[in-house]
Amino acid sequence: MITETGKVVALKGDYAWVQTIRNSACQSCSARSGCGQKVLAAASGGRANQVFVENTVQADVGDEVTLGIDERALLGASLIVYALPLILMVGASIAGHRLSGGQDVWAMAGALAGLVLGFLSSRTLQGRGRKRYEPQLLRVNRIPSGTCQ
Repeated sequence: MITETGKVVALKGDYAWVQTIRNSACQSCSARSGCGQKVLAAASGGRANQVFVENTVQADVGDEVTLGIDERALLGASLIVYALPLILMVGASIAGHRLSGGQDVWAMAGALAGLVLGFLSSRTLQGRGRKRYEPQLLRVNRIPSGTCQ
């Protein structure tokens, strides 16, 4: 389970808006000078993200909560969103090239058709398992009494 800490900023029925701050581990990494992740983290500036999740732990506005998503669901969603369109694009490009007798125009048309089909397929597949790919509220992080914030 991949987890992230956030703060509930609003409630809407049985759902909550949770704000998280994107952090980077670059400060403690020994390879930070030659890594592209540092550039991406600097470009994002640690911006806040807001996630709309089902409020299964009865959190209130201002509560610090822990969000989680299953690693397999994240990997599956990544494969559906990125790999499926690319695989269909390459396959349709090869098919267009071979079926046309080697004409590049049909290879390009096949690539475009395969990419569009891949995007539409990934959207359909994601819609079926939508609940599986959504983050979940795991717990409210209670601050022990007597502790300053």
